[in-house]
Amino acid sequence: MYKYKSIAQVIIAAILFGSSAPISKILLGKIDPIPLAAFIYIGSGVGLLIFKIIEKYFSTNYNKEAPLGKKDIPWLLAAVFFGGVFAPIILMNSLKTTPASTASLLLNFESVATTVIAVCFFKESAGKRIWFSIIFITLAAIILSWDFSNQWGLSIGAIGVITACVSWGMDNNFTGKISLKDPFSIVIIKGIGAGSFSLILAIILKSSFPSIGVIVEAMILGCFSYGLSIVLFVLALRELGSARTSALFGTSPFIGALVSFVLCGDKISLTFVMGFPLMVIGTVLLLKENHEHKHLHKAITHEHKHNHIDGHHGHVHDEKVDKDIYHSHVHTHDIIEHSHPHTPDSHHKHVHN
Repeated sequence: MYKYKSIAQVIIAAILFGSSAPISKILLGKIDPIPLAAFIYIGSGVGLLIFKIIEKYFSTNYNKEAPLGKKDIPWLLAAVFFGGVFAPIILMNSLKTTPASTASLLLNFESVATTVIAVCFFKESAGKRIWFSIIFITLAAIILSWDFSNQWGLSIGAIGVITACVSWGMDNNFTGKISLKDPFSIVIIKGIGAGSFSLILAIILKSSFPSIGVIVEAMILGCFSYGLSIVLFVLALRELGSARTSALFGTSPFIGALVSFVLCGDKISLTFVMGFPLMVIGTVLLLKENHEHKHLHKAITHEHKHNHIDGHHGHVHDEKVDKDIYHSHVHTHDIIEHSHPHTPDSHHKHVHN
């Protein structure tokens, strides 16, 4: 059975991220692509850093998340490069020649890329229902990006958007490897690090810089559409795994298209009407998946945020801790074999025969 809180988190993340393409398209009339990518990511990092500082002084649960460790650095650096530097620069350049609604819909390939990478390279399990879900979502994306008025073909801009999706698919899987650690720290480092790199690149390439007002607009967009969106995405990764989280996140292109209709004046096309039910079918198939079988948990020692009511954390503390209180510390899982409904979360990465 799915963790419905995680489903809500990834859907909100999809709404925030889906709105970014049409809004970025509008901003591209005032700022060059590379500086825009830089300020969006700097905004995501700085915005969440301010939130963490406020949380430190006003929240009683400030230290409940596990900190990043040395073993997490390679995964984080890979995620920063592919998801924070390469993908957004390619996307912003592609948006210059691609309609906002088309770009938003093509972003759906991120979920497909994430799932294929998760299953083929990281051995994440995915049953028939998951694959049918991905097929329906992919068919919807193909229909929505099809141009019936001219000879079909993919433009350079469309290829750029798809390339960005593949890069974000790699980023999602790398981030999944460290999703048990503090998601705010991940996004702060990722945002400020990637944004600073892009900013230096923009200066080297002598890109023109806009007014302070446009920079603030880009940073606000980054704070919500990238920063908060990624935090929610990482939280969902913990419970749902890369393939399922990204499949749900695949609804963001439709959200982006709807925003494009409102902000950019795009008209609702026949392809949108044809593709929408396929997207709905794919999403429903995913939500109704029931995954349960006998499986073995190997012994492991790690650190992450947890409580003692989920069936996997029965360890004893020196001091009394309420079962439903979340906390973080290094703990050991003993070998256990049992059967219950589950998803490919951090404790269920086993491979099926």
